Amino acid sequence: MESGPGSLSPSNRVFRVAEVPIEWEEHYVGDQIHPRTQSFLTWESLESVRRNHVGLKGPMATPIGKGHRSLNLTLRKELNLYTNVRPCNSLPGYKTRYDDVNLITIRENTEGEDSGLEYQMVRGVVESLKIITCQASLRVAEYAFHYAKTHGRERVSAIHKANIMQKTDALFLKCCREVAEKYPEIVYEEVVIDNCCMMLVKNPALFNLLVMPNLFGDIISDLCAGLIGGLGLTPSCNIGEGGIALAEAVHGSAPDVAGKECEEIM
Repeated sequence: MESGPGSLSPSNRVFRVAEVPIEWEEHYVGDQIHPRTQSFLTWESLESVRRNHVGLKGPMATPIGKGHRSLNLTLRKELNLYTNVRPCNSLPGYKTRYDDVNLITIRENTEGEDSGLEYQMVRGVVESLKIITCQASLRVAEYAFHYAKTHGRERVSAIHKANIMQKTDALFLKCCREVAEKYPEIVYEEVVIDNCCMMLVKNPALFNLLVMPNLFGDIISDLCAGLIGGLGLTPSCNIGEGGIALAEAVHGSAPDVAGKECEEIM
């Protein structure tokens, strides 16, 4: 799946050079809102991912504060991509402030503030809903602990703001604790989001795997990318039920460099 000319062709060349036998189905974002998706994503592109269970997505731009429905949000909702996984590891030969970053961020992908549930109540008053459910929280927590166990991660940190959001984030933590009891070999801790940001900047080695609600995951995963040099240096994959996996470029759409053979590829 491509978002525009030049966004994935360098990646395709990497697979060809590595002699990986992949047959590509290429789908491009449309230039009109599709009636079934309410965005520029076509129904055919969604069906392709459902059929093949795996996809590679180029960057997709979304207007800020106006315009069509977020393309990435549409993908998450339509394909039920409930978890986003981003490894952040220091790269040999790429010098940053830190040499020992070895983190995994796991983000709930379907609800919370980033699900785009906003309403104008009256003129000058806008309401944004944060919805947290047991089903989604248990699902992402189970994925995080299973990932930790199968990838040799010894610690899982649940990131939250339950000291303020005493209903929504408290429910998220309750679900994480329930799942943690099934994995006694893994150390479980809970860290408030603002303290987590400070700790990451001071010493990223304090963390191993972080699991968090949607908006916090959006912020923390970008922060972690900054620790190793930027968004172009970290991979990202969205996981859905039924084995669907949609990998993606993390950086922006960069239309000013499209087609100029200078795209950042990792």
